[in-house]
Amino acid sequence: MDSQELAQYLETTDSISKSWLLVQLRLKKLEETRADLSPEVYAQKLADIHQDLMNLGEWWIGRENEVFGS
Repeated sequence: MDSQELAQYLETTDSISKSWLLVQLRLKKLEETRADLSPEVYAQKLADIHQDLMNLGEWWIGRENEVFGS
């Protein structure tokens, strides 16, 4: 699945508000552009995505069924 298909899936399934899926979309887009980026720029973009993922924290604890489904 490429980033376009993943974005369409997120839109179709009303998952655009699910932050962890948006992180996956960003990773997919980064993967697709990796050949065009210097190693330093790629590493910085990857670090940015990682930091955003870590900033999500454990907000979902106690809301697993609501957030991830039953």
